[in-house]
Amino acid sequence: MTFNLHIHALDPHKSTLQLEGRLDAMTFGEFDREAEKVLQQMATGSTLVLDLSSLEYISSAGLRSIAKARKHMRARDGHTLLLNPQLQVRKVFDIVKAVPIKEIFQNMQELDDYLDQIQRRMLGEGEEVE
Repeated sequence: MTFNLHIHALDPHKSTLQLEGRLDAMTFGEFDREAEKVLQQMATGSTLVLDLSSLEYISSAGLRSIAKARKHMRARDGHTLLLNPQLQVRKVFDIVKAVPIKEIFQNMQELDDYLDQIQRRMLGEGEEVE
């Protein structure tokens, strides 16, 4: 299977990229090129969501690409959150500890609850989220 990247909800404050297929040594360049276009449009303090529900395989090259996107977002005081990873992909992240567990969400509701808590904290209305 090949790799496809779908850009959903492109917004300077919160954009979602859906990864499909295999992110490996043969396809990471495509991800890097397309993600860079989105990353350049992201505002300071924004959130990049990587929807991994259709990602079937990730190699070390794919991990590096995701780390590169995370580094770019951190440099802009932003966040990169992973959504819906398939079991085998989540296991890779768990093994290499490439992404903090608090940045991986099983579904959209879990992600929305997290984002709601952050916003409430910023307004002084809720408990602190780590």
